[in-house]
Amino acid sequence: MQVYQLSIGAACGLSWPSDRIIIQVLDDSTDPTIKDLVELECQRWASKGINIRYEIRDNRNGYKAGALKEGMKRSYVKQCDYVAILDADFQPEPDFLWRTIPFLVHNPEVALVQARWKFVNADECLMTRMQEMSLDYHFTVEQEVGSSTHAFFGFNGTAGVWRISALNEAGGWKDRTTVEDMDLAVRASLKGWKFVYLGSLKVKNELPSTFKAYRFQQHRWSCGPANLFRKMAMEIIRNKKVTLWKKVHVIYSFFLVRKIVAHIVTFIFYCVVLPATVFVPEVTVPKWGAVYIPSIITVLNAVGTPRSLHLVVFWILFENVMSFHRTKATFIGLLEAGRVNEWIVTEKLGDALKVKASNKVPKKPKFRFGDRLHVLELGVGAYLFFCGCYDIAFGRNHYFMYLFAQAIAFFIMGFGYIGTFVPNS
Repeated sequence: MQVYQLSIGAACGLSWPSDRIIIQVLDDSTDPTIKDLVELECQRWASKGINIRYEIRDNRNGYKAGALKEGMKRSYVKQCDYVAILDADFQPEPDFLWRTIPFLVHNPEVALVQARWKFVNADECLMTRMQEMSLDYHFTVEQEVGSSTHAFFGFNGTAGVWRISALNEAGGWKDRTTVEDMDLAVRASLKGWKFVYLGSLKVKNELPSTFKAYRFQQHRWSCGPANLFRKMAMEIIRNKKVTLWKKVHVIYSFFLVRKIVAHIVTFIFYCVVLPATVFVPEVTVPKWGAVYIPSIITVLNAVGTPRSLHLVVFWILFENVMSFHRTKATFIGLLEAGRVNEWIVTEKLGDALKVKASNKVPKKPKFRFGDRLHVLELGVGAYLFFCGCYDIAFGRNHYFMYLFAQAIAFFIMGFGYIGTFVPNS
């Protein structure tokens, strides 16, 4: 048995027999300086006897899916049974392979072993704390439950190990959407393969800490699933190898509820319809629909990160603002509009700011309109603020308490005072 590993990160510290692992570094960067640095690092590990291969492309066709597809074409891949995938900022522990490979060796029906993410910069700013709460719920509830009940759950694109035969049977990597990981997972599931989630195995990685980077990431994560649903809905329905219950679960629960309806309802109801009701006194929203049920759902979502329960109000306001971007991206994906295949690599700062701060005298940041002002957020914030003022003057439901708080959240993010700000030098 040999292990085939795709990685752009520092995976060379994995404790595994060197004659049973091939480390392939796929460098898809367009920066020649980065290419040189990565190649030198690979040469350094090769000089220590590590079986490492440095692969580059002369184009970025298909982005990450294209790079993965290209990597699988190499002749030495035929020697291997499994492929572990790790993005550039992921740092696996030395026992990563020892704890994942046995599930695949002893369970021939298992195609994927997915590890949990551990965030090294969750305390960097309030925005990273909010991301941690959302992603902890994803891992603690969605993936844990999916694995425990043998139901479908999606591949997260990194920190996972695939059985190559299952990957090939499912059709390999496809670049038709920006969520090649979810695409592969759905196709493999329709072929009858099972997935295992290891919540006890955590792989260190970094959260995007600038609002700009986070917006691009959330656009890709919201637009891609909606576009994949458009492309695969009929394929799922027509599939004869899976049960009706599994079809309903994938189409209704996984795609419609979690990837489409959740974003749209959150924004439309709480940022458009509910504020608009202050202008129409005849329309009343039951308290169970406006307050009680959403509060219960919010608390349940937040329990995955107990240390941040005191931030739950900020998290609600933050998620409502982000639902605006996710709704927009969802419609782009469903309609296959202009930015449907936009792929911008999520910027991770690492220790760049610390190094810069220690080596240079701080300069006064240069202000650029597009860097700090976001017109759409400011527009929604102005609408909510106006609704709040109207509710104070003529309303009777006291919605202004929520409306002003939500308007302030939109203003803060609209003026760019969220996350880590990197000034232009």
